[in-house]
Amino acid sequence: MEKLNEFLGSVSTFLWGIPLLVLIVGTGIYLTVRLGILQLRLLPAALKQVFSKNHDKSAEGDISQFQALTTALAATVGTGNIVGVATAIVLGGPGAVFWMWVSAFFGMATKYGEAVLAVKYRVKDANGEMAGGPMYYLEHGLKQKWLAVLFAIFGAIAAFGIGNGTQSNSVAGVVNATFGIDNWITGIVLTVFAALVILGGIKSIGKVTAIFVPVMAIFYVAAGLIVMVMNVTAIPEAFATIIKMAFSGEAAAGGAIGAAIRYGIARGVFSNEAGLGSAPIAAAAAKTDLAGRQGLISMTQVFFDTFIICSITGITIVMSGIYTDKSLAANEITTGAFGHFLGDLGPIVVAIGLIFFASSTIIGWAYYGEKCFQYLFKNPSLLIVYRIAFVLMVFVGSVISLDLIWTFSDITNALMAIPNLIGLLGLSGVIIYETKKIQEKLKEEKEASKSI
Repeated sequence: MEKLNEFLGSVSTFLWGIPLLVLIVGTGIYLTVRLGILQLRLLPAALKQVFSKNHDKSAEGDISQFQALTTALAATVGTGNIVGVATAIVLGGPGAVFWMWVSAFFGMATKYGEAVLAVKYRVKDANGEMAGGPMYYLEHGLKQKWLAVLFAIFGAIAAFGIGNGTQSNSVAGVVNATFGIDNWITGIVLTVFAALVILGGIKSIGKVTAIFVPVMAIFYVAAGLIVMVMNVTAIPEAFATIIKMAFSGEAAAGGAIGAAIRYGIARGVFSNEAGLGSAPIAAAAAKTDLAGRQGLISMTQVFFDTFIICSITGITIVMSGIYTDKSLAANEITTGAFGHFLGDLGPIVVAIGLIFFASSTIIGWAYYGEKCFQYLFKNPSLLIVYRIAFVLMVFVGSVISLDLIWTFSDITNALMAIPNLIGLLGLSGVIIYETKKIQEKLKEEKEASKSI
C-alpha cells in the first residue's frame, strides 16, 4: 500500500505540475480578457438572476435554473471547503489561500464559459432528459469525439473519488473524532441516504439540493461569521499573513512560494471545480431561454464556494495559528481552529458542516458520473449498475486510507480538466457570441422594467 501511495503521489505531482496550472489559470485569464472582465461587470446581474423568479418556465430543461445551481453547488461545496482548505495551508502555507482566491477569480470566467457551452450543445437522451457538458461540446462543438470520450471516461471514474470516497472518508473521520461513532456506522448511514436520493434521478436530486444547499451554507457561514465578529481585531493580521506568505519562501509548512501556488490552485480547483468540466453537466439540465443566462448563474458557484465559504475556513485557520502544529491531520486542523474560538462547540460545528457538505457533494457528483457513463454506454438499462456501484463506494470510502483517496482524486481531476480546457479554448468564439446575446437581453429586460 505504501508503494502504491508513493506511485500515485508521483503521478499526481507530475499532472499538477507547471503545465496544467498554467493551462487552468491561463484559460481563466484568456476568457477574462476576451469577456471584458465579465465576472466583475456582470456579477450583480448574475446574483440577481440566481434569486429571481421571473425565469421562462416554458424553456426546455429538466429542472429549474435555481435547482441546477444548487445541484452544482451541492457537488461543489464539500470537503474541499473544510478539509481541502486545511490541506492547502498545511502543504503550501497560509499563502495558499491567496492563490485559491486568484484561481477563483479567473475561475469564474471559466465556469461561465463551461455553462454557456453546456446549454448551447445539450441534447435529449434516450430517457427524454437533457444531457450536456464537456462530452457534448467536445463532440458537437469542437468536433473532437476522442476528447469527448476521454473526458467521459475520466469523469465517470473521478466521480468515485472527488465526489464520493473523499467525502464519505472525511465525514467518517470527523464524526468518529467528534462523536466517537465508528467509521463503518457512518458509512452505512451515508450509503442509505445516498441511495434514497440518487436512485430517484436528477429531479429527485434537484428537489433535495434546492433545500439542502441553502440550509448547509447558511449554517456554516453563520458559524464562521460569529467567529470573525468575536475576533474582528485578528482579521487584519490574518489577511496580512496570507498575503505575505503568498509571495514569500517562509511558508510555515509548505516552504517555497511554488508550494503555496501549486496547492492553492490545486485545492482551489478541487473546491470550486472551475475548469474540471463537472458543473456544466448540471447546468445543461436547467430550464433556460439563453445559454448566457445559465452561464451567469453558474458563475456564482465559484463566488459562493471560494470567496465566501473557503475564505471563512481559511481565515479562521490562519487566525487560530493551529496550522503550525505538524502533528495534526488536515481535518483536525479545521476542527481545532473552530474549537480554538468556540470551545467544545467548534468541533461540533465543523462536524455538522462537513456532514452537510459531503452528503450534498455525493448526490451531486452521482449525477455527473452517471451522465458521463451514459455518454459512453448508450443503453439506459445499464445506468442502474453505475448507480449501485456509486452507492456502494460511499461505504468503501468511509473505511479506507484518506491519503490514498485524496491523491487518486487529484489525478482524476487533472485528467478531466485537460480535455475540458482544450474545449473551452477552442470554442471561446462561441462563448463570446452567446455573451453578446445575453448582454443584449439583459439590457432589453432592464429597459422594459423601467417602462413599467
